Amino acid sequence: MAEEKKYNVESFNLDHTKVTAPFVRLASKKVGEKGDVVTKFDIRFCQPNKEFMSTGAIHTLEHLVAEYIRDEIPGVIDFSPMGCRTGFYFTLWGENDESYIAEHMLNVLDKVALWDKEVPAATEKECGNYRDHDLEGAKSLAKKWTEGIRAKGWNCYK
Repeated sequence: MAEEKKYNVESFNLDHTKVTAPFVRLASKKVGEKGDVVTKFDIRFCQPNKEFMSTGAIHTLEHLVAEYIRDEIPGVIDFSPMGCRTGFYFTLWGENDESYIAEHMLNVLDKVALWDKEVPAATEKECGNYRDHDLEGAKSLAKKWTEGIRAKGWNCYK
Protein backbone atom coordinates (compact mmCIF):
# COMPACT_ATOMS: atom_id res chain seq x y z
CA MET A 1 0.00 0.00 0.00
CA ALA A 2 1.43 3.39 -1.02
CA GLU A 3 2.10 5.90 1.72
CA GLU A 4 -0.09 9.00 1.55
CA LYS A 5 1.83 12.17 0.61
CA LYS A 6 2.12 14.78 3.34
CA TYR A 7 2.22 18.44 2.35
CA ASN A 8 3.79 21.41 4.12
CA VAL A 9 0.44 23.23 4.03
CA GLU A 10 -1.88 21.89 6.74
CA SER A 11 -5.07 22.35 4.76
CA PHE A 12 -3.69 20.30 1.85
CA ASN A 13 -3.58 17.33 4.24
CA LEU A 14 -7.23 17.74 5.28
CA ASP A 15 -9.52 15.20 3.65
CA HIS A 16 -12.05 17.61 2.20
CA THR A 17 -14.45 14.73 1.47
CA LYS A 18 -14.82 13.91 5.18
CA VAL A 19 -15.86 17.31 6.56
CA THR A 20 -19.31 18.88 6.67
CA ALA A 21 -19.73 22.64 6.38
CA PRO A 22 -20.37 24.93 8.07
CA PHE A 23 -17.75 24.48 10.75
CA VAL A 24 -14.95 25.89 12.87
CA ARG A 25 -11.75 23.85 12.92
CA LEU A 26 -8.44 24.50 14.61
CA ALA A 27 -6.09 24.45 11.62
CA SER A 28 -2.83 25.10 13.45
CA LYS A 29 -1.19 26.30 16.62
CA LYS A 30 2.28 27.81 16.53
CA VAL A 31 4.51 28.63 19.48
CA GLY A 32 7.18 31.25 18.87
CA GLU A 33 10.71 31.37 20.20
CA LYS A 34 9.59 33.52 23.16
CA GLY A 35 6.58 31.34 23.93
CA ASP A 36 3.99 33.44 22.12
CA VAL A 37 1.13 31.31 20.80
CA VAL A 38 -0.73 31.93 17.55
CA THR A 39 -3.81 29.90 16.59
CA LYS A 40 -5.33 29.67 13.11
CA PHE A 41 -8.88 28.48 12.48
CA ASP A 42 -10.66 27.25 9.40
CA ILE A 43 -14.05 29.02 9.36
CA ARG A 44 -15.87 27.09 6.63
CA PHE A 45 -19.02 28.46 5.01
CA CYS A 46 -19.44 26.17 1.99
CA GLN A 47 -19.16 22.43 1.50
CA PRO A 48 -15.79 21.79 -0.18
CA ASN A 49 -16.04 20.87 -3.88
CA LYS A 50 -19.83 21.27 -3.84
CA GLU A 51 -20.31 25.04 -3.52
CA PHE A 52 -18.32 28.25 -3.18
CA MET A 53 -18.83 31.93 -2.39
CA SER A 54 -18.98 34.61 -5.08
CA THR A 55 -16.14 37.10 -5.00
CA GLY A 56 -18.45 39.99 -4.13
CA ALA A 57 -20.05 38.17 -1.20
CA ILE A 58 -16.73 36.88 0.15
CA HIS A 59 -15.24 40.38 -0.17
CA THR A 60 -18.11 41.96 1.73
CA LEU A 61 -18.01 39.26 4.42
CA GLU A 62 -14.29 39.90 4.83
CA HIS A 63 -14.86 43.63 5.32
CA LEU A 64 -17.68 43.19 7.83
CA VAL A 65 -16.19 40.33 9.84
CA ALA A 66 -12.63 41.69 9.81
CA GLU A 67 -13.88 44.96 11.27
CA TYR A 68 -16.35 43.63 13.83
CA ILE A 69 -14.65 40.44 15.06
CA ARG A 70 -12.16 42.72 16.79
CA ASP A 71 -14.99 43.93 19.05
CA GLU A 72 -15.70 40.31 20.04
CA ILE A 73 -12.30 38.69 20.46
CA PRO A 74 -9.02 40.21 21.63
CA GLY A 75 -5.78 39.46 19.82
CA VAL A 76 -7.06 39.19 16.25
CA ILE A 77 -4.26 39.05 13.70
CA ASP A 78 -6.15 38.38 10.47
CA PHE A 79 -9.39 37.20 8.90
CA SER A 80 -8.73 36.28 5.28
CA PRO A 81 -10.54 34.35 2.55
CA MET A 82 -9.38 30.96 1.33
CA GLY A 83 -8.37 30.77 -2.30
CA CYS A 84 -10.97 28.04 -2.89
CA ARG A 85 -13.68 30.50 -1.75
CA THR A 86 -15.29 28.04 0.66
CA GLY A 87 -14.31 29.83 3.86
CA PHE A 88 -11.85 31.98 5.75
CA TYR A 89 -8.75 31.59 7.85
CA PHE A 90 -8.95 33.35 11.20
CA THR A 91 -5.64 33.92 12.96
CA LEU A 92 -5.17 35.29 16.45
CA TRP A 93 -2.81 35.47 19.38
CA GLY A 94 -3.22 33.03 22.23
CA GLU A 95 -4.58 29.58 22.90
CA ASN A 96 -8.16 29.47 21.75
CA ASP A 97 -10.50 26.58 21.15
CA GLU A 98 -13.08 25.91 18.47
CA SER A 99 -16.16 26.37 20.66
CA TYR A 100 -14.94 29.79 21.86
CA ILE A 101 -14.32 30.92 18.28
CA ALA A 102 -17.67 29.52 17.08
CA GLU A 103 -19.54 31.34 19.86
CA HIS A 104 -18.01 34.68 18.94
CA MET A 105 -18.33 34.11 15.19
CA LEU A 106 -22.04 33.47 15.78
CA ASN A 107 -22.33 36.87 17.46
CA VAL A 108 -20.58 38.63 14.57
CA LEU A 109 -22.36 36.75 11.79
CA ASP A 110 -25.76 37.34 13.42
CA LYS A 111 -24.98 41.07 13.06
CA VAL A 112 -23.84 40.60 9.45
CA ALA A 113 -27.04 38.72 8.57
CA LEU A 114 -29.06 41.74 9.71
CA TRP A 115 -26.67 44.42 8.41
CA ASP A 116 -28.58 47.43 7.05
CA LYS A 117 -25.79 49.99 6.68
CA GLU A 118 -23.18 50.53 4.02
CA VAL A 119 -20.25 48.13 3.78
CA PRO A 120 -17.37 49.61 5.81
CA ALA A 121 -14.24 50.73 3.97
CA ALA A 122 -15.81 50.20 0.55
CA THR A 123 -14.63 53.33 -1.22
CA GLU A 124 -11.93 53.77 -3.84
CA LYS A 125 -9.70 55.38 -1.21
CA GLU A 126 -10.15 52.55 1.36
CA CYS A 127 -10.42 49.39 -0.75
CA GLY A 128 -8.40 47.92 -3.62
CA ASN A 129 -11.50 46.56 -5.40
CA TYR A 130 -14.30 48.71 -4.02
CA ARG A 131 -16.74 47.94 -6.86
CA ASP A 132 -16.78 44.18 -6.10
CA HIS A 133 -19.09 43.93 -3.09
CA ASP A 134 -22.32 41.99 -2.58
CA LEU A 135 -24.00 42.86 0.71
CA GLU A 136 -27.07 40.70 0.11
CA GLY A 137 -24.85 37.73 -0.77
CA ALA A 138 -22.77 38.27 2.38
CA LYS A 139 -25.91 38.52 4.53
CA SER A 140 -27.24 35.31 3.01
CA LEU A 141 -23.97 33.44 3.67
CA ALA A 142 -23.86 34.74 7.25
CA LYS A 143 -27.42 33.56 7.87
CA LYS A 144 -26.73 30.15 6.33
CA TRP A 145 -23.59 29.76 8.50
CA THR A 146 -25.31 30.71 11.75
CA GLU A 147 -28.30 28.48 11.04
CA GLY A 148 -26.01 25.57 10.16
CA ILE A 149 -23.86 25.96 13.28
CA ARG A 150 -26.93 26.22 15.51
CA ALA A 151 -28.44 23.12 13.90
CA LYS A 152 -25.41 20.82 13.96
CA GLY A 153 -22.76 22.51 16.11
CA TRP A 154 -19.35 23.79 15.08
CA ASN A 155 -17.62 20.41 14.57
CA CYS A 156 -16.86 19.47 10.96
CA TYR A 157 -16.79 15.72 11.61
CA LYS A 158 -20.35 15.39 12.96
